[in-house]
Amino acid sequence: MRKLKAVVIGAGSRGATYSTVMSKNKEKFQIVAVAEPKKDRRDYIKDLYDLEDNMCFESYEPLFELGKIADFAVIATMDKDHLKPALKAIGLGYDLLLEKPIAPTAEECIQINNAANKKGVKVLVCTVLRYTDIFKTLKSFIDSGKIGKVMSINHEECVGNVHQSHSFVRGNWGNSKRSSDMLLQKSCHDLDILQWLINKKCKSVQSFGALSYFKAENAPEGAPEYCIQGCPVGEECPYNAAKLYFDKKWAWLREPAANKPNPTDEDLMKVITKTQYGKCVFKCDNDVVDHQTVNMLFEDDVTVTFTMCAFNKGGRFIHIMGTRGELRAALDEATPITYFDFAKHKTETIPLVGKDGIAGGHGGGDTGIMLDLYDYFTDNYSGVSIPTIEESLYNHMLVFATEKARKTNTIVDVEKFIATF
Repeated sequence: MRKLKAVVIGAGSRGATYSTVMSKNKEKFQIVAVAEPKKDRRDYIKDLYDLEDNMCFESYEPLFELGKIADFAVIATMDKDHLKPALKAIGLGYDLLLEKPIAPTAEECIQINNAANKKGVKVLVCTVLRYTDIFKTLKSFIDSGKIGKVMSINHEECVGNVHQSHSFVRGNWGNSKRSSDMLLQKSCHDLDILQWLINKKCKSVQSFGALSYFKAENAPEGAPEYCIQGCPVGEECPYNAAKLYFDKKWAWLREPAANKPNPTDEDLMKVITKTQYGKCVFKCDNDVVDHQTVNMLFEDDVTVTFTMCAFNKGGRFIHIMGTRGELRAALDEATPITYFDFAKHKTETIPLVGKDGIAGGHGGGDTGIMLDLYDYFTDNYSGVSIPTIEESLYNHMLVFATEKARKTNTIVDVEKFIATF
């Protein structure tokens, strides 16, 4: 079996996730270098693969000065920092695993697409929902024709109130100037999955959404700047950083907040005392929406509604309505996929394609994409999940069109919008 060599650019949460998956499949993958400014993050990859000091870099520039030393590069920097390392890697002839979104602007997304096509390299964008057993099952069922013609889909991304507060209020993705609009960074793979399931072009989009709750005028009376300073409603507040980051139920928040692997309670105390992760959620510099609805019209009169909202427990739910029946599914272990057959007037449970269920990150998608990547980069891929860079670009353009619709309060013609670029 051929072993693919990789270099990792950005060893934060997503870079570390893909690296960990590769470490569990060492017969297929070998990481040979890492570039990451944070020493703790960099050392995690170094220790995982016993890398020499001279193959661990604080930035990607000296790594790429070595030329092409691996088969592919993982680009998992912050969204706004994708363009330069991606273009440099493509220029050297690397295939790419590129964390979503491709880039924070349509112009930069197009640059990466064009560069990849000119060089003839493969770019696999991490729209990981495509690689979950649940969405592969839904895709297979739709393509079989059993549901008839898809007429309408209602899809929900329930972000979760705590996840919203951590990542999109206090965290790196709360301010669009530091990252991008929330629909792009959080839900570009939801719009991607909808287009993939329908397999038609989108004609027009409309959207409504706002930042309505996590802002200064909703701060409780007497609330301090930092939760640890003692808040009059701290005991009942679900966002109290002095409790939240030490609660085992929310253990997954600790590492991204501390920006290091396996942080201690002492590390977390420094974080909630000195950084925005400890600030009152009503007193942060966030400006991204906390709820948004998208209306989409696809070819052949297929209609779609997509809702992304913070005010829930969390999860993804989808209802697909066809001329012969309807499918319902949720990205959780407790809810089976069900199909109601109009002719039989009967509901049945649909068995999952694959054997992994939803174990692991993103419902199994983080592992699924790496296993598919191996086949794709070794020219042995026979599945249906992997998009070309052109397909990924198109579905990102749907997001940019949607954001234009929201910000201008108009219905945007997708074809005309794309033509402007």
